[in-house]
Parts: sequence; structure tokens; C-alpha cells
Amino acid sequence: MADPQEHPADLPGCPSAGGGGLLPAELRAWMLLLAATGAVEQRLGAAVKEKLDISHDEFLILCLLAEQPEGGLRMTRVAELLGRPKTRLTYQIACLQHAGLVTRRSVCGDKRGIEVALTDKARGLLAEVSGALAETVTRSLARFMGPDQRAALCGLVPDLAEESRPE
Repeated sequence: MADPQEHPADLPGCPSAGGGGLLPAELRAWMLLLAATGAVEQRLGAAVKEKLDISHDEFLILCLLAEQPEGGLRMTRVAELLGRPKTRLTYQIACLQHAGLVTRRSVCGDKRGIEVALTDKARGLLAEVSGALAETVTRSLARFMGPDQRAALCGLVPDLAEESRPE
């Protein structure tokens, strides 16, 4: 498949804007969302690997933990929120712990419960690179979406409204 980055003017119009297709608007919109997500994940994954030397999935764990006001989350909750198998999550948490980015501790009163939390090192790294990674998301969306699609997502990604289409 051709790289849309090479020919951004060739992008189709918003598939959820018109009718006449086989799929209902909800499914067309869902497919658009999946395509946009895939485009962002590709670019963001490369940026995360370069800046933090971790996988995209490990980065998602850090982001989820970064949004917790105090402490951390139980591993079962992390798996549930990210839709990941617990066995895969255990491996990813071990990698993040080995890198000094998360801590694990038993939950008081529950032998099986494990809570994970960000370390100060992880908080510092996220603060350092989050602006550049957010820009990667915005540019990826702007590159892979037409004006109608971008307008629909502006409520979720505020800076997208101000981002001009790349040359």
C-alpha cells in the first residue's frame, strides 16, 4: 500500500460524511477512527522507541499510570483498561520495572493484588518528551485526515484545529 505521507492530496473525503455506501454511518466512522489510530500508532511508536527506548504498548501503560492523581493502579485494572491479556501485561510491567520506570507492590489485604505506579524517573522522562510526542500525534492526524475528519476530532485533540496540512 502506498504511503499516504507521499501523496496527502490524494486522501479520500470523509467516509462518514456521505451516504450511499454499503456500511451504515456508525461503521464508516468506526473504520475512519481505526485508520486514524493506526496512522498515529505507527508514527508515535517510532517516536516513543527513539525518545524513550520502550515499545508503544509499554508507553500506553506509562500514559495510563501518569493520569492517576495518587499512587498507581492494580495490574488487573491496567489490563482491563488497555484490553491486554494479563500475561502480556506482566511481561511489559517487568520490562518497565527493569528500566526503572515503574514500581510494583502488593496490595494490602490481597495476596494476589499487585499495584503498579510510575517512578520519579518515568515522570521526569514523560514531562521531558510529552510535548514532542503530542506534536507527533497532531501531525500524524493532520497528515492522514482530510479537513472534515480533522474537524470531527478537534474536540478530542484541541491543537489539531490549529495544525495546517503538511506540504
